[in-house]
Amino acid sequence: MNANLAFSTVSHSSTNALDELEIRIDHAFGDRSLLERAVTHPSYLQDHPDIAESNQRLEFLGDAVLQLILTEVLFELFPGDREGLLSKRRAALANGVFLAGIAREIGLDLALRIAASEEATGGRTRASALEDALEALIGAIYLDSGLAKARRVVLGLYGPLQDRLATMEDVGNPKGRLQELVQPVHGNSALRYEVVGIVGEDHAREYEVAVYLKDRALGTGRGPSKKTAEEAAARAALLVVQPE
Repeated sequence: MNANLAFSTVSHSSTNALDELEIRIDHAFGDRSLLERAVTHPSYLQDHPDIAESNQRLEFLGDAVLQLILTEVLFELFPGDREGLLSKRRAALANGVFLAGIAREIGLDLALRIAASEEATGGRTRASALEDALEALIGAIYLDSGLAKARRVVLGLYGPLQDRLATMEDVGNPKGRLQELVQPVHGNSALRYEVVGIVGEDHAREYEVAVYLKDRALGTGRGPSKKTAEEAAARAALLVVQPE
């Protein structure tokens, strides 16, 4: 199933939202409680004390399942690559902002069960919440139908991994390529790079940079200098931004 397929707007917490989500991911749950748990944000338990568990444990499981699936497929696709390059490719495909983008593509944000207070502060659209929910969904599919089905769903959401990776790997100037894609629609000043973390001693600093399209986070990257971290962030963003 193509994750970019347009879908109808549904109410946030209705049964219909879960039905629509099952259609988009091309998987009907045998155990519907797994799906309900996967879309239950931890804050939801504050308003619903009768619900025993949020999606945090499923997120833990789903993260491991996703890593295994990506590792296996990348291992098969690139038989000549060394461990370091395979790890970089896997990290790009599992980038949190990238996963949040997939979650939005399938309408997972619409199905998320979230507390009213969290809703009021924009929690439904927060990248970390969507990343966790997508990983929880993968974990739920794994428990419901096994690894083979989880693999089919994940690869259906991603599409060909070569295509996802191509925009990142085929350009030597990722910042320039990202600017080329964004500028015709959003103008010259729509992109900004922001240092969000610095770790290490003076002689071994590592910078973490996030790139934003106006107020929307597109990707993050790390490197020993601001320049290399910005380039890494642009490469991650190129996996999300498609030519208009």
